[in-house]
Amino acid sequence: MADALAAAHEAGLVKAVGVSNYSVKETRSIDAELRKRGLRLATNQIEFSLLRRAPETSGLLAACKDLGVVPLAYSPIGQGRLTGKYSVARPPQGKRNFSNHPMGVVDGVVGELRRVGEKHGGKTPSQVALNWVIAKGVVPIPGAKDRHQAEENAGALHWSIDGDDIVLLDQVSLGGVRSFQNRIWQHG
Repeated sequence: MADALAAAHEAGLVKAVGVSNYSVKETRSIDAELRKRGLRLATNQIEFSLLRRAPETSGLLAACKDLGVVPLAYSPIGQGRLTGKYSVARPPQGKRNFSNHPMGVVDGVVGELRRVGEKHGGKTPSQVALNWVIAKGVVPIPGAKDRHQAEENAGALHWSIDGDDIVLLDQVSLGGVRSFQNRIWQHG
């Protein structure tokens, strides 16, 4: 893979190279191989959100920071689950499936996003979720189907959640201590 990326760079086809969904070990390995060729790994595109924190808890974000690799987060608002659009009372229509995350658990995370958003002048759950991703040193790449959604996403910029908010959201996230305790309590 490093040879192919380096060849594309040497041919002038790309100015920088990146990978997608590489683990800590794979990221360190490809970066080392690229350095031997005088090139640096620029990005690792990963799924990262309050519903999927594995890149952080596995050490991948720390490895990226150590190597100077920019992590790019796809699905930073959990495929729409963190917007508040869907809930136990308003499940997605049709065959749309959101993995194995019970909407009752997601509702709890969205509730905390709403509380944090109110604290910051009425920010929406998705704006808070995106701001949390940014606070983790990750560049979110949220999707937008229309101008309204693009403007909504842009509302995550030019403000910052504080450390207490980050800790709270970490705790209620999937993988967080409070979220885990709540799931056991709610779902037996």
